[in-house]
Amino acid sequence: MDTLLYWIGMAAVAVNALTGVLDAGRKQMDLIGAVLVGAATALGGGTVRDILLDRQVFWIADQAYLVVALVTALLVFFAVRGMKLPPRLFLIPDAVGLALFTIVGTQIALAWQAPWLVASLLGVTTGVVGGVLRDVLCNEVPLIFVRGELYASAAWCGALAMIGLQALDVDAVIAAWVGMAAILVLRLAAMAWRITLPTYTAKQ
Repeated sequence: MDTLLYWIGMAAVAVNALTGVLDAGRKQMDLIGAVLVGAATALGGGTVRDILLDRQVFWIADQAYLVVALVTALLVFFAVRGMKLPPRLFLIPDAVGLALFTIVGTQIALAWQAPWLVASLLGVTTGVVGGVLRDVLCNEVPLIFVRGELYASAAWCGALAMIGLQALDVDAVIAAWVGMAAILVLRLAAMAWRITLPTYTAKQ
């Protein structure tokens, strides 16, 4: 399980770095700006999780994560530079990164003996904070705060599904894959059919 989590985490870093650069590209940032946004998107959620768990920050403990974030950001910048991209293109890899990071974050929190509810919320934190940083740095309202399709709620459902399956003695690897699939399916379905949560509306 530890090996699987490591490589899922590495994939999540790469995918989130990609989304950061794609979003930075829409703002016509230069190389340094795009790479910084990509790195913040890739590393931000896990950094907050580790600080809250009083754990050594993952990309300081293993700089391979930092290298993957920077190299991915550089490669994507030069690969898409000058191309006209659909404005919502980054949302698809963003959904993948959300699924990957949420499950990794939840498993790490559980391994550090966090209670199940806390672990699920730390998983959501791992999944969404990078995107929040990306949107703030790109001068956008973060997706998590925008009235729109399921986002953090999709991540939370997947985290709870994985925790529930593990409580029923389902193999941890299978539970992790089911949790990731649940997040990805919910997020993509919400994007396709505009599935939203109820919003607060005050009577006039």
